[in-house]
Amino acid sequence: MENQIVKLIAEDRLQVPMSSLEQKVRKSKMSDAKSIAEMIGEKFDGNRVYAFIEEEDKDRARGMKEAVAEFEQEFPKYGAILKGKINEKRKLSEKYLYFGLYDGCKLTSEDYLGVLQNIGLTERAARELYPELLNLSRKLVKEKGEERSIIVGTY
Repeated sequence: MENQIVKLIAEDRLQVPMSSLEQKVRKSKMSDAKSIAEMIGEKFDGNRVYAFIEEEDKDRARGMKEAVAEFEQEFPKYGAILKGKINEKRKLSEKYLYFGLYDGCKLTSEDYLGVLQNIGLTERAARELYPELLNLSRKLVKEKGEERSIIVGTY
């Protein structure tokens, strides 16, 4: 039991800085993606990388179904009306930025180190963490040159 609690405390203490770094990367990534989407127009073809914009219309159901089901049980007449409203679909258009590396192209260590320093790590800390983070990333990524996308707008 002692070891399990010690492990839990260590996990809790590690979660805070790791979560903070993850939030900084996510915020920077979203900001960069939106900025890139505004600048490239429809498409960009670089030496190592590419990016393009696509818009998709999607039907989205309104939410809160559990609360409505409970409300419907208490007030059947009004619940049916409310349920009908929720089941209506609303049209949503999402703008995606697709991006990736061309086959045979790689990011350099300087590309990664720059990102690590931009989120607040010192150069030394970035250089020490970089190899381990890259190894972890390689284990988690299904395919190296996999194309990725990010929502850059909803309207």
